[in-house]
Amino acid sequence: MLKRSISKSILKLAKKYPVLTLTGPRQSGKTTLLRNLFPDYTYVNLENLRELNFASKDPEGFLARYSDGVIIDEIQNAPHLTSYIQVIVDERKKDAMFILTGSQNFSLIESVNQSLAGRTAVFELLPFSYEEIKDSKYHKEFKAKTSKKQIASVNEKLNIDKLMFKGFYPRIYDKNIPASDFYADYIKTYLERDLRQLKAIHNLSSFKKFLGLCAARIGQPLNLTNISSDLGVSSTTLKEWLSVLEASYIIYLLPPFSLNINKQLTKSPKLYFIDTGLLIYLLNINRPEDLFVHSLRGNIFENLIVIEILKRNLNQHLRPNIFFYKDRQHEVDLIYKTKKEGYAALEIKSASTYISEFQYSLQYLKKILGKELTREELIYTGTETYQLKELRINNIDKLEIF
Repeated sequence: MLKRSISKSILKLAKKYPVLTLTGPRQSGKTTLLRNLFPDYTYVNLENLRELNFASKDPEGFLARYSDGVIIDEIQNAPHLTSYIQVIVDERKKDAMFILTGSQNFSLIESVNQSLAGRTAVFELLPFSYEEIKDSKYHKEFKAKTSKKQIASVNEKLNIDKLMFKGFYPRIYDKNIPASDFYADYIKTYLERDLRQLKAIHNLSSFKKFLGLCAARIGQPLNLTNISSDLGVSSTTLKEWLSVLEASYIIYLLPPFSLNINKQLTKSPKLYFIDTGLLIYLLNINRPEDLFVHSLRGNIFENLIVIEILKRNLNQHLRPNIFFYKDRQHEVDLIYKTKKEGYAALEIKSASTYISEFQYSLQYLKKILGKELTREELIYTGTETYQLKELRINNIDKLEIF
Protein backbone atom coordinates (compact mmCIF):
# COMPACT_ATOMS: atom_id res chain seq x y z
CA MET A 1 0.00 0.00 0.00
CA LEU A 2 1.25 3.47 -0.86
CA LYS A 3 1.86 5.53 2.27
CA ARG A 4 -0.64 8.38 2.55
CA SER A 5 0.61 11.74 3.78
CA ILE A 6 -2.49 12.28 5.92
CA SER A 7 -1.68 9.25 8.14
CA LYS A 8 0.46 11.15 10.62
CA SER A 9 -2.26 13.72 11.33
CA ILE A 10 -4.93 11.03 11.74
CA LEU A 11 -2.86 8.97 14.19
CA LYS A 12 -1.93 12.07 16.18
CA LEU A 13 -5.52 13.22 16.68
CA ALA A 14 -6.80 9.68 17.32
CA LYS A 15 -5.18 10.11 20.75
CA LYS A 16 -7.10 13.27 21.45
CA TYR A 17 -10.64 12.70 20.11
CA PRO A 18 -13.17 9.92 20.78
CA VAL A 19 -14.41 10.15 17.18
CA LEU A 20 -12.58 10.62 13.88
CA THR A 21 -14.43 11.56 10.71
CA LEU A 22 -12.87 11.02 7.29
CA THR A 23 -14.61 12.31 4.21
CA GLY A 24 -13.59 12.59 0.58
CA PRO A 25 -14.60 11.41 -2.90
CA ARG A 26 -15.47 7.81 -3.60
CA GLN A 27 -12.46 5.70 -4.51
CA SER A 28 -9.99 8.10 -2.88
CA GLY A 29 -8.72 5.32 -0.59
CA LYS A 30 -10.51 6.13 2.68
CA THR A 31 -11.38 2.57 3.64
CA THR A 32 -8.00 1.11 2.69
CA LEU A 33 -6.19 3.79 4.66
CA LEU A 34 -8.24 3.40 7.84
CA ARG A 35 -8.18 -0.40 7.85
CA ASN A 36 -4.41 -0.25 7.63
CA LEU A 37 -4.02 2.43 10.29
CA PHE A 38 -6.46 0.73 12.69
CA PRO A 39 -6.18 -3.02 11.98
CA ASP A 40 -7.73 -3.99 15.34
CA TYR A 41 -10.93 -2.04 14.75
CA THR A 42 -14.05 -3.80 13.53
CA TYR A 43 -15.14 -2.67 10.07
CA VAL A 44 -18.78 -2.23 9.03
CA ASN A 45 -20.07 -0.82 5.76
CA LEU A 46 -23.48 0.87 5.67
CA GLU A 47 -23.73 0.23 1.94
CA ASN A 48 -24.56 -3.31 3.12
CA LEU A 49 -28.36 -3.33 3.34
CA ARG A 50 -28.43 -5.80 6.23
CA GLU A 51 -26.15 -3.59 8.33
CA LEU A 52 -28.04 -0.47 7.29
CA ASN A 53 -31.38 -1.97 8.29
CA PHE A 54 -29.97 -2.98 11.67
CA ALA A 55 -28.52 0.53 12.21
CA SER A 56 -31.82 2.13 11.20
CA LYS A 57 -34.17 -0.05 13.25
CA ASP A 58 -32.06 -0.59 16.36
CA PRO A 59 -29.26 2.00 16.54
CA GLU A 60 -28.45 1.29 20.20
CA GLY A 61 -28.19 -2.46 19.56
CA PHE A 62 -26.13 -1.82 16.44
CA LEU A 63 -23.58 0.32 18.29
CA ALA A 64 -23.52 -1.92 21.38
CA ARG A 65 -21.62 -4.53 19.34
CA TYR A 66 -18.58 -2.26 19.07
CA SER A 67 -17.05 -1.51 22.45
CA ASP A 68 -13.37 -1.62 21.41
CA GLY A 69 -13.33 0.50 18.30
CA VAL A 70 -15.19 0.45 15.00
CA ILE A 71 -14.83 1.93 11.51
CA ILE A 72 -18.29 2.78 10.17
CA ASP A 73 -18.14 3.30 6.42
CA GLU A 74 -20.64 5.50 4.53
CA ILE A 75 -22.10 6.93 7.73
CA GLN A 76 -24.22 9.39 5.69
CA ASN A 77 -26.57 6.47 4.97
CA ALA A 78 -27.55 6.47 8.66
CA PRO A 79 -26.88 10.03 9.91
CA HIS A 80 -29.05 9.48 12.99
CA LEU A 81 -26.29 7.27 14.42
CA THR A 82 -24.21 10.33 15.29
CA SER A 83 -26.69 11.31 18.02
CA TYR A 84 -26.32 7.89 19.66
CA ILE A 85 -22.54 8.01 19.25
CA GLN A 86 -22.54 11.36 21.07
CA VAL A 87 -24.18 9.79 24.12
CA ILE A 88 -21.73 6.87 24.15
CA VAL A 89 -18.55 8.96 23.88
CA ASP A 90 -19.76 11.40 26.54
CA GLU A 91 -20.20 8.48 28.92
CA ARG A 92 -16.96 6.62 28.16
CA LYS A 93 -14.47 9.52 27.74
CA LYS A 94 -11.92 7.41 25.81
CA ASP A 95 -9.64 7.95 22.84
CA ALA A 96 -10.96 7.26 19.35
CA MET A 97 -13.61 4.56 19.55
CA PHE A 98 -15.56 5.48 16.45
CA ILE A 99 -14.09 6.24 13.06
CA LEU A 100 -16.68 7.47 10.57
CA THR A 101 -16.26 7.78 6.81
CA GLY A 102 -18.44 9.16 4.07
CA SER A 103 -18.34 10.40 0.50
CA GLN A 104 -21.25 12.84 0.56
CA ASN A 105 -20.10 15.97 2.30
CA PHE A 106 -23.55 17.59 2.60
CA SER A 107 -25.33 15.07 4.80
CA LEU A 108 -22.22 13.80 6.57
CA ILE A 109 -20.88 17.14 7.79
CA GLU A 110 -24.37 18.37 8.68
CA SER A 111 -25.00 15.41 11.00
CA VAL A 112 -21.48 15.54 12.44
CA ASN A 113 -21.73 19.26 13.21
CA GLN A 114 -25.10 18.83 14.86
CA SER A 115 -24.21 15.91 17.12
CA LEU A 116 -20.43 15.60 17.41
CA ALA A 117 -19.15 19.18 17.53
CA GLY A 118 -16.07 19.26 19.75
CA ARG A 119 -15.97 15.46 19.90
CA THR A 120 -14.54 14.64 16.48
CA ALA A 121 -11.59 15.59 14.31
CA VAL A 122 -12.65 15.91 10.67
CA PHE A 123 -10.28 15.02 7.82
CA GLU A 124 -10.64 15.17 4.05
CA LEU A 125 -8.81 12.59 1.92
CA LEU A 126 -8.46 13.39 -1.76
CA PRO A 127 -6.95 11.04 -4.37
CA PHE A 128 -3.19 10.47 -4.44
CA SER A 129 -1.07 13.60 -4.46
CA TYR A 130 1.90 14.01 -6.79
CA GLU A 131 4.03 14.11 -3.66
CA GLU A 132 2.78 10.63 -2.70
CA ILE A 133 3.20 9.17 -6.17
CA LYS A 134 6.57 10.56 -7.28
CA ASP A 135 8.66 8.26 -5.07
CA SER A 136 6.28 5.30 -5.23
CA LYS A 137 6.58 2.02 -7.09
CA TYR A 138 3.99 3.31 -9.58
CA HIS A 139 6.18 6.21 -10.67
CA LYS A 140 9.30 4.06 -10.75
CA GLU A 141 7.49 1.55 -12.96
CA PHE A 142 6.44 4.39 -15.25
CA LYS A 143 10.00 5.67 -15.51
CA ALA A 144 11.29 2.17 -16.20
CA LYS A 145 8.97 1.99 -19.24
CA THR A 146 10.00 5.44 -20.48
CA SER A 147 13.14 5.89 -22.56
CA LYS A 148 16.12 7.71 -21.09
CA LYS A 149 15.79 10.26 -23.86
CA GLN A 150 12.23 11.05 -22.80
CA ILE A 151 13.15 11.20 -19.12
CA ALA A 152 16.01 13.57 -19.85
CA SER A 153 13.96 15.77 -22.17
CA VAL A 154 13.24 19.31 -21.10
CA ASN A 155 10.98 19.12 -18.05
CA GLU A 156 9.84 15.56 -18.76
CA LYS A 157 6.77 17.06 -20.40
CA LEU A 158 5.50 13.69 -21.57
CA ASN A 159 5.91 12.44 -18.00
CA ILE A 160 3.77 15.29 -16.62
CA ASP A 161 1.17 14.91 -19.38
CA LYS A 162 0.85 11.17 -18.74
CA LEU A 163 0.35 11.76 -15.03
CA MET A 164 -2.27 14.47 -15.61
CA PHE A 165 -4.02 12.25 -18.16
CA LYS A 166 -4.01 9.24 -15.85
CA GLY A 167 -5.20 11.19 -12.84
CA PHE A 168 -4.63 10.25 -9.22
CA TYR A 169 -7.36 7.84 -8.12
CA PRO A 170 -5.74 4.89 -6.27
CA ARG A 171 -7.70 2.16 -8.06
CA ILE A 172 -6.23 3.18 -11.43
CA TYR A 173 -2.78 2.44 -10.04
CA ASP A 174 -3.60 -0.58 -7.89
CA LYS A 175 -5.52 -2.40 -10.63
CA ASN A 176 -3.75 -0.88 -13.66
CA ILE A 177 -7.08 0.28 -15.14
CA PRO A 178 -6.96 2.40 -18.33
CA ALA A 179 -7.89 5.97 -17.41
CA SER A 180 -10.66 6.23 -20.02
CA ASP A 181 -12.35 3.07 -18.67
CA PHE A 182 -12.06 4.18 -15.05
CA TYR A 183 -13.53 7.65 -15.56
CA ALA A 184 -16.37 6.42 -17.76
CA ASP A 185 -17.35 3.97 -15.02
CA TYR A 186 -16.75 6.55 -12.29
CA ILE A 187 -19.22 8.97 -13.83
CA LYS A 188 -21.83 6.29 -14.44
CA THR A 189 -21.48 4.26 -11.24
CA TYR A 190 -20.69 6.88 -8.63
CA LEU A 191 -21.29 10.36 -9.91
CA GLU A 192 -24.75 9.82 -11.38
CA ARG A 193 -25.90 7.75 -8.42
CA ASP A 194 -24.56 10.06 -5.72
CA LEU A 195 -25.80 13.16 -7.44
CA ARG A 196 -29.31 11.78 -7.77
CA GLN A 197 -29.27 10.97 -4.06
CA LEU A 198 -28.06 14.44 -3.12
CA LYS A 199 -30.31 16.41 -5.45
CA ALA A 200 -33.25 15.66 -7.68
CA ILE A 201 -31.52 16.14 -11.03
CA HIS A 202 -34.27 15.47 -13.53
CA ASN A 203 -32.45 16.40 -16.73
CA LEU A 204 -29.35 14.22 -16.67
CA SER A 205 -28.49 15.12 -20.26
CA SER A 206 -28.28 18.85 -19.42
CA PHE A 207 -26.30 18.05 -16.30
CA LYS A 208 -23.69 16.11 -18.30
CA LYS A 209 -23.40 19.04 -20.71
CA PHE A 210 -22.95 21.29 -17.67
CA LEU A 211 -20.05 19.11 -16.52
CA GLY A 212 -18.44 19.50 -19.93
CA LEU A 213 -18.93 23.28 -19.88
CA CYS A 214 -17.33 23.42 -16.43
CA ALA A 215 -14.36 21.43 -17.72
CA ALA A 216 -13.91 23.90 -20.58
CA ARG A 217 -13.79 26.79 -18.06
CA ILE A 218 -11.16 25.55 -15.62
CA GLY A 219 -8.91 28.20 -14.19
CA GLN A 220 -11.39 30.95 -15.05
CA PRO A 221 -13.61 33.05 -12.77
CA LEU A 222 -17.02 31.43 -12.71
CA ASN A 223 -19.66 33.12 -14.85
CA LEU A 224 -22.96 31.31 -14.35
CA THR A 225 -24.82 33.80 -16.55
CA ASN A 226 -22.78 32.74 -19.58
CA ILE A 227 -23.19 29.05 -18.80
CA SER A 228 -26.92 29.53 -18.25
CA SER A 229 -27.19 31.16 -21.66
CA ASP A 230 -25.18 28.37 -23.37
CA LEU A 231 -27.12 25.60 -21.65
CA GLY A 232 -30.64 27.02 -21.39
CA VAL A 233 -30.80 26.27 -17.65
CA SER A 234 -31.48 28.89 -14.97
CA SER A 235 -28.63 30.29 -12.88
CA THR A 236 -30.48 29.15 -9.75
CA THR A 237 -30.42 25.54 -10.93
CA LEU A 238 -26.76 25.84 -11.92
CA LYS A 239 -25.88 27.07 -8.41
CA GLU A 240 -27.57 23.96 -6.99
CA TRP A 241 -25.65 21.73 -9.40
CA LEU A 242 -22.38 23.43 -8.47
CA SER A 243 -23.00 22.89 -4.77
CA VAL A 244 -23.63 19.20 -5.44
CA LEU A 245 -20.43 18.86 -7.48
CA GLU A 246 -18.50 20.57 -4.72
CA ALA A 247 -20.02 18.38 -2.00
CA SER A 248 -19.22 15.27 -4.07
CA TYR A 249 -15.57 16.32 -4.42
CA ILE A 250 -15.76 16.68 -8.19
CA ILE A 251 -14.88 20.37 -8.34
CA TYR A 252 -13.11 22.88 -6.13
CA LEU A 253 -14.02 26.57 -6.10
CA LEU A 254 -10.97 28.73 -5.37
CA PRO A 255 -12.02 32.01 -3.70
CA PRO A 256 -10.60 35.39 -4.74
CA PHE A 257 -8.10 37.17 -2.53
CA SER A 258 -8.77 40.59 -1.09
CA LEU A 259 -7.66 42.37 2.05
CA ASN A 260 -11.29 43.49 2.21
CA ILE A 261 -13.16 40.40 3.44
CA ASN A 262 -16.48 41.62 1.95
CA LYS A 263 -14.97 41.79 -1.53
CA GLN A 264 -13.45 38.38 -1.01
CA LEU A 265 -16.87 36.94 -0.37
CA THR A 266 -18.66 38.62 -3.26
CA LYS A 267 -16.28 38.18 -6.22
CA SER A 268 -16.61 35.06 -8.35
CA PRO A 269 -14.42 32.05 -7.50
CA LYS A 270 -12.30 30.15 -10.00
CA LEU A 271 -13.34 26.64 -10.99
CA TYR A 272 -11.02 23.62 -10.79
CA PHE A 273 -11.53 19.86 -10.81
CA ILE A 274 -10.31 17.74 -7.90
CA ASP A 275 -8.76 15.26 -10.36
CA THR A 276 -7.05 16.09 -13.66
CA GLY A 277 -7.85 12.64 -15.07
CA LEU A 278 -11.59 13.22 -14.78
CA LEU A 279 -11.17 16.74 -16.14
CA ILE A 280 -9.26 15.48 -19.19
CA TYR A 281 -11.85 12.75 -19.78
CA LEU A 282 -14.63 15.37 -19.80
CA LEU A 283 -12.63 17.41 -22.30
CA ASN A 284 -12.59 14.38 -24.64
CA ILE A 285 -8.79 14.26 -24.78
CA ASN A 286 -8.03 10.67 -25.74
CA ARG A 287 -4.23 10.42 -25.42
CA PRO A 288 -1.47 12.12 -23.39
CA GLU A 289 0.11 13.06 -26.72
CA ASP A 290 -3.03 15.05 -27.57
CA LEU A 291 -2.80 16.86 -24.25
CA PHE A 292 0.72 18.04 -25.10
CA VAL A 293 -0.61 20.34 -27.84
CA HIS A 294 -4.08 21.07 -26.42
CA SER A 295 -5.16 24.69 -26.04
CA LEU A 296 -6.10 24.09 -22.38
CA ARG A 297 -2.86 22.37 -21.39
CA GLY A 298 -1.76 25.42 -19.40
CA ASN A 299 -5.08 25.53 -17.54
CA ILE A 300 -4.85 21.80 -16.79
CA PHE A 301 -1.32 22.19 -15.43
CA GLU A 302 -2.55 25.09 -13.29
CA ASN A 303 -5.38 22.82 -12.06
CA LEU A 304 -2.78 20.20 -11.10
CA ILE A 305 -0.73 22.62 -9.00
CA VAL A 306 -3.71 24.29 -7.28
CA ILE A 307 -5.13 20.94 -6.21
CA GLU A 308 -1.68 19.72 -5.17
CA ILE A 309 -1.41 22.65 -2.75
CA LEU A 310 -4.96 21.93 -1.53
CA LYS A 311 -4.09 18.26 -0.90
CA ARG A 312 -0.97 19.15 1.05
CA ASN A 313 -2.89 21.50 3.32
CA LEU A 314 -5.66 18.97 3.94
CA ASN A 315 -3.14 16.17 4.56
CA GLN A 316 -1.60 18.29 7.32
CA HIS A 317 -5.07 18.96 8.75
CA LEU A 318 -4.81 22.63 7.83
CA ARG A 319 -7.54 24.84 6.49
CA PRO A 320 -7.03 25.39 2.74
CA ASN A 321 -6.53 29.17 3.03
CA ILE A 322 -5.70 29.43 -0.68
CA PHE A 323 -6.88 32.17 -3.02
CA PHE A 324 -6.26 33.83 -6.37
CA TYR A 325 -5.84 37.51 -7.21
CA LYS A 326 -7.35 39.19 -10.26
CA ASP A 327 -8.11 42.72 -11.35
CA ARG A 328 -8.47 44.27 -14.80
CA GLN A 329 -4.75 44.16 -15.55
CA HIS A 330 -3.17 41.66 -13.19
CA GLU A 331 -3.70 38.05 -12.17
CA VAL A 332 -1.79 35.89 -9.69
CA ASP A 333 -2.72 32.22 -9.84
CA LEU A 334 -2.38 31.29 -6.17
CA ILE A 335 -1.94 33.09 -2.87
CA TYR A 336 -1.88 31.35 0.47
CA LYS A 337 -1.28 32.23 4.08
CA THR A 338 2.04 30.82 5.26
CA LYS A 339 2.51 28.93 8.51
CA LYS A 340 4.39 31.99 9.73
CA GLU A 341 3.16 35.54 9.32
CA GLY A 342 2.67 36.64 5.73
CA TYR A 343 1.61 35.35 2.32
CA ALA A 344 3.16 33.28 -0.44
CA ALA A 345 2.26 33.98 -4.07
CA LEU A 346 2.61 31.52 -6.95
CA GLU A 347 2.50 32.00 -10.68
CA ILE A 348 1.86 28.73 -12.56
CA LYS A 349 3.05 28.44 -16.14
CA SER A 350 3.01 25.52 -18.55
CA ALA A 351 6.32 26.57 -20.06
CA SER A 352 9.82 25.12 -20.01
CA THR A 353 11.61 28.46 -20.06
CA TYR A 354 11.40 31.41 -17.70
CA ILE A 355 10.68 34.83 -19.21
CA SER A 356 10.55 38.10 -17.28
CA GLU A 357 6.87 38.72 -18.15
CA PHE A 358 5.95 35.89 -15.78
CA GLN A 359 6.85 38.20 -12.90
CA TYR A 360 4.64 41.11 -13.95
CA SER A 361 1.65 40.41 -11.70
CA LEU A 362 3.81 39.23 -8.80
CA GLN A 363 5.62 42.56 -8.80
CA TYR A 364 2.30 44.38 -8.71
CA LEU A 365 1.10 42.22 -5.80
CA LYS A 366 4.33 43.02 -3.97
CA LYS A 367 3.43 46.71 -4.14
CA ILE A 368 0.05 45.96 -2.56
CA LEU A 369 1.15 43.59 0.20
CA GLY A 370 4.63 44.93 0.86
CA LYS A 371 6.44 43.01 3.60
CA GLU A 372 3.43 40.75 4.07
CA LEU A 373 4.37 38.99 0.82
CA THR A 374 7.17 36.81 2.17
CA ARG A 375 7.58 34.36 -0.73
CA GLU A 376 7.31 34.75 -4.50
CA GLU A 377 7.42 31.57 -6.56
CA LEU A 378 7.08 30.52 -10.18
CA ILE A 379 6.03 26.93 -10.81
CA TYR A 380 6.76 25.94 -14.40
CA THR A 381 7.42 22.80 -16.42
CA GLY A 382 11.16 23.32 -16.80
CA THR A 383 13.88 21.18 -15.21
CA GLU A 384 16.09 23.90 -13.71
CA THR A 385 15.27 25.35 -10.30
CA TYR A 386 16.98 28.47 -9.03
CA GLN A 387 16.62 31.76 -7.17
CA LEU A 388 16.26 34.98 -9.21
CA LYS A 389 16.45 37.85 -6.73
CA GLU A 390 13.21 37.54 -4.69
CA LEU A 391 11.64 35.01 -7.08
CA ARG A 392 12.05 31.28 -6.54
CA ILE A 393 11.73 29.32 -9.80
CA ASN A 394 10.61 25.74 -9.17
CA ASN A 395 8.99 22.78 -10.86
CA ILE A 396 6.46 20.41 -9.36
CA ASP A 397 9.18 18.20 -7.85
CA LYS A 398 10.37 21.15 -5.75
CA LEU A 399 6.96 22.52 -4.85
CA GLU A 400 6.83 23.38 -1.15
CA ILE A 401 4.41 24.88 1.33
CA PHE A 402 5.59 27.48 3.82
